[in-house]
Amino acid sequence: MSKIGTYKLLIRESYLDTYGHVNNATYLALYEEARWEVVTSRGYGFQKVHDSGQGPVILEVNLKFLKELRLREEITITTEVLDYQGKVGRLKQQMIKADGTVASEAIFVFGLFDLKARKMIEPTPEWKIALGMD
Repeated sequence: MSKIGTYKLLIRESYLDTYGHVNNATYLALYEEARWEVVTSRGYGFQKVHDSGQGPVILEVNLKFLKELRLREEITITTEVLDYQGKVGRLKQQMIKADGTVASEAIFVFGLFDLKARKMIEPTPEWKIALGMD
């Protein structure tokens, strides 16, 4: 569908494990941070979720570790919506090193969740805008 955002960050000491590279669980946290930056910049941040009672939910993830990320490396996380069929979409994120090498790639299956009804719902117009589907 479309690339909807990029997020630059520096690999910090708190991200590392005892091997001196980024801990595997930290990848998911960094990907989530980048997703929130994207949707917040497009008007669907934390406050919108709580005001509307509708927010994103991850249903599945396939995460690949391709190259080591080390302390003080600068990376860019790209976010791209692959498709959205009915209530469920697929989103691809990549962590790209300064030299252009892809260090990690994740495919997320996701959707919009109604916090009151406790169920998945069709994407709203506001949610589509947040995902670059407008």
